[in-house]
Amino acid sequence: MRKAVSLGCRPYWAIVMATLFAARYHRLYQHGAVAPGYVADVVAVPDVEGFRPVRVWKRGRLVAADGRVLDVPKVAAPDWMRGSVRVRRLSAKDFAVRAGGPVRVIGVEAGQIVTRSLVAEPSLRDGQALADPARDLAKIAVVERHRETGRIGVGFVNGFGLERGALASTHAHDAHNVVVVGVDDADMAAAVNRLAEIGGGQVAVADGRPLAEVPCPIGGLLSDRPAEEVAAAVTRTEAASRVLGAKIPAPFMAMSFLALSVVPELKITDRGLVDTVRFEVVPLEV
Repeated sequence: MRKAVSLGCRPYWAIVMATLFAARYHRLYQHGAVAPGYVADVVAVPDVEGFRPVRVWKRGRLVAADGRVLDVPKVAAPDWMRGSVRVRRLSAKDFAVRAGGPVRVIGVEAGQIVTRSLVAEPSLRDGQALADPARDLAKIAVVERHRETGRIGVGFVNGFGLERGALASTHAHDAHNVVVVGVDDADMAAAVNRLAEIGGGQVAVADGRPLAEVPCPIGGLLSDRPAEEVAAAVTRTEAASRVLGAKIPAPFMAMSFLALSVVPELKITDRGLVDTVRFEVVPLEV
């Protein structure tokens, strides 16, 4: 709304577009307005230029004031939302890739969810295609975690800058399987196994051990800890990714979109690589 008003939009229409119109578009007919019959989700602002919240009410209860979150009743997640990382224990061999020539590579651009479809000659050993940190060529895999199918899609990615270890996350749009990027197969397995142990979230691993993690046991997506603890864990995990050599900004955020198989050009799912220009599953080897 702040941006819209700064570009000349009338405050009235900026507010309506961001609240009522958005709620109606998503069929949330009891949200988006301050009127009888509507849910009392309200934000108070001192002016309609800066839109800086000074009070926030959720369902009629004051939950934030003057830049601070007030005490909010804890909501217990039902048991069925936990234990959602249903993956057998993995080993390095689950991420082995047999190849004899050029392979497709997902090219990551900083700050973009659009990727490039690249081709590279991988380093080979005994018929296995290897990650090559010197050329910024890491492995990437998506592990199905909801139905215990055992499916794992493995490929290569460029642009992370990883020099050792692995990063893994259950935040992987839109199916939210496990996505893992690494330059060591054993560390990739250790990262996925650790996520299964903590119920999901994010983890950075080196030499088979987690350096830092953000547990998200509710559906593998949400934490049940206070916001301050989660923020500190995120900071530690991001810092650990830098220790492993990650150069790309917000590497876990970047990873989360590499499984989104509707955005060009090349993505990966548990069924393998997807050419999202032609909407076809494509082989790793060119």
